[in-house]
Amino acid sequence: MSDTAQRGGLPLTFRHADQADIPVLTALVESAYRGDASRAGWTTEADLLEGRRTDPEGVGAVVRDPKSLMLVVEREDAVVACCQLEHRGEEAYFGMFAVSPSLQGGGVGRAVLAEAERTARVLWAATRMRMQVIRQRESLIAWYERRGYTRTGECAPFPYGDERFGIPQRPDLAFEYLVKPLG
Repeated sequence: MSDTAQRGGLPLTFRHADQADIPVLTALVESAYRGDASRAGWTTEADLLEGRRTDPEGVGAVVRDPKSLMLVVEREDAVVACCQLEHRGEEAYFGMFAVSPSLQGGGVGRAVLAEAERTARVLWAATRMRMQVIRQRESLIAWYERRGYTRTGECAPFPYGDERFGIPQRPDLAFEYLVKPLG
């Protein structure tokens, strides 16, 4: 599947990931959230978590899962963003969302989120999108709220001790769930 869209002056191409995309998607997710490279954008978690955000096995599991897909976003033949969608009945889960740090704040994220919502509606007839965000990421939660997501009040503990999710830099991390009806 490939779909090209002109949103906000950005010619973006959307397609589903395959095995060959795993290394570049892993690097993109890492660059958007962890380490010094992530500080070029506003979505960094570098002050909350050290270590890795994901690995090739984690990205590969999403790519291979028949209930999930990784949406790859390209501009001028370069991968600039991605996100995970998972089919959960009437609900779709949105995760592993990454935009190249140098392009953050320019409308790419809004376009990717809109395409993810459209894809979940069309592909799975999803009526609601769900995600989890580290609750201490207030500016990111506010960004989602401006796009129609609401806080559910449901929280889940951060997986302390499991370095697959990073090395926490504070003791109070938790995930909060956000949802949005898909009309």
